[in-house]
Amino acid sequence: MEHTEEQRGLMEENKEREEEKHHHVKTEDETHSQTESISLLKRKDKCFTCRQCGKSFTYNLNLKIHMRIHTGEKLLECDQCGKTFLSASVLKIHRSVHSQEKPHSCSLCGMSVKYKQSLEKHMIVHSGEKPFTCDQCGKSFRQSTNLQEHMNIHTGEKPYECDQCDRIFSRATGLSNHMLVHSQKKPYSCSFCGKRFARIQNLNLHQKIHTGERAHKCFECGKSFFRAVDLKKHWRTHTGEKPYKCSHCDKRFRRSEHVKTHERIHTGEKPYHCTACGKSFTQISSLQSHIKYNHK
Repeated sequence: MEHTEEQRGLMEENKEREEEKHHHVKTEDETHSQTESISLLKRKDKCFTCRQCGKSFTYNLNLKIHMRIHTGEKLLECDQCGKTFLSASVLKIHRSVHSQEKPHSCSLCGMSVKYKQSLEKHMIVHSGEKPFTCDQCGKSFRQSTNLQEHMNIHTGEKPYECDQCDRIFSRATGLSNHMLVHSQKKPYSCSFCGKRFARIQNLNLHQKIHTGERAHKCFECGKSFFRAVDLKKHWRTHTGEKPYKCSHCDKRFRRSEHVKTHERIHTGEKPYHCTACGKSFTQISSLQSHIKYNHK
C-alpha cells in the first residue's frame, strides 16, 4: 500500500510527535501492551498553550501550526495545482506527483513507484506477510502504521486537531482533507453537471453517479458498490466480523457509526434537536420520524 504524499511528508513531523508522546506517557513497565499505551495517551492533558490567545493543544506541532494565525505566516502553495501545505518538506514531496518519473520497479510484477520506500512496502504484497497483529480483535496488517491507525477504532483516539474549528481526526490524512473545507478551493469540476469538488477523489466518485459504474463487486453475492470502502463494510455481513466494540459494555458492531449510536444509550447524549418543539433524540432517523408525524 503506497502512502499519500501527506503521509510521507509527515514522517519527519511524526518524530517530533513521538517525542511529545514520551513527554506525556512515562511507564515503569516497558512491556505494556500497545493498547495500554494508547489508552494512557488518551488521558493526557493539553499542555501546549498559545501565549497570544490562551488556546491549548495536545501536541506541540499543532501549536506551531496554530501560531500562523497570529504571525500571518501563509500556507505554502504548489505552483502546479494550487494545493497548499503546512510545511516545505511536504510541499517538496508533493511536487514529485507532477513528475511522471518512477525510477523504482518491482522485479516480480513490473510495477513502478516514485520512492524506494514505497517499493519496499509494495514487496510485502507478494510475500503475503502481515506481521503486525491487533491484540484486541486479531486483525493483521502489513505495516505497523496501518496497525497504529486501526487501533484508533478500539481506543477512540483522535490525535490530529484542526486549529480552525477544533475538529479532531484519527488520521493525518483526515485532517489534511478536512482543511480543504476552510480553504474553500474547489478546483475539480464534473464534466457532466458542473458540480465542483475540493478533492479529485470526490469528483471521481461523484461522476460514477452519472456513468452508473459500480466497479467494486462482492464475489460472494454479486452485489456491486461505487466505493471499495462500501464493499468492505458489506463483506462483514458474510464474515460476521464486528470490529467495533462499545467502550461501556461488551457489545460489538460491524460499523463505526453503529457503535457511536449505541454508546449514546450509556452516555445519554441526544445530539439531534427538533427546532419546532425542542425535543432531542439519539438518532437522526428518530428526529425525522418525530417531525414527520408531529409537525407536518
